[in-house]
Amino acid sequence: MLALCSSSVSYVAPSPVHVTGARSTSVRMETQKDLEALAVKLNPAVGYYDPTPLATMEFWGQSQEATIGFLRQAEIKHGRVAMAAFIGFITGSNGIVWPWDLTTSGISFADIAAAGGPGDQFDALPTVAKLQILGLVGLLEIWSESNYAQAQSGNAHYMRGGKPGVMPSFAPLRDSGLGQPPLDLFDPFGFSKNASPEKKEKGLLMEINNGRLAQIGIMGFVAESKVPGSVPVLSGLGIKPYAGEPMAFFSPSDQLPYVDIMSNFHI
Repeated sequence: MLALCSSSVSYVAPSPVHVTGARSTSVRMETQKDLEALAVKLNPAVGYYDPTPLATMEFWGQSQEATIGFLRQAEIKHGRVAMAAFIGFITGSNGIVWPWDLTTSGISFADIAAAGGPGDQFDALPTVAKLQILGLVGLLEIWSESNYAQAQSGNAHYMRGGKPGVMPSFAPLRDSGLGQPPLDLFDPFGFSKNASPEKKEKGLLMEINNGRLAQIGIMGFVAESKVPGSVPVLSGLGIKPYAGEPMAFFSPSDQLPYVDIMSNFHI
């Protein structure tokens, strides 16, 4: 089963990668047959199940294989975010916070936690904190989508046969004289650097399965907080109700242009 993201942003497919350095780029376009084989490894009891025609489509006029690469990347990325969000929701709901201040003006993490449940806590973040989060995510997206960054890590873009889910190393930035970021986002301490291919494959399968479960879990939390009783299995666990808009990054209190208009827009 594939997790997708819908986007209203016009997409321009990357050009083929040409590697001139010592690193070699592993290029292999995945097919629907590969998805069927992967599904059996992930869950032999369920096997391949795709009630949609997504795996046979050609997004943005690209090939079916390029579309499969996009879907695979989307699922892995959403799974990783969902796993972090799942843990964050639990810690936020239980008042587990860092013991220091969030801002130089004296707002502490405890102050944010006092706003209510996780949804209210996010709304209580200073606008500048939200803009920093958005900016950091944007920079990570730009780097992960870069043909140059992927090639320097021995990979190619996921829509050009590269391995989905690869977050390229920041080594080119460090080597350029910037010296930052000091650690890579993936495997920062090199624990899995010398792992066997079999161990790496098993770890990826575990990550995909955990990511799928986390996506279901975090959406269950969000649904229960927005509509108490909507997820019976979570009723009675003390999930605090949230009156805001869970799909909105900014709230009217941020006082940013157009946010108030968008917050009042309903289909």
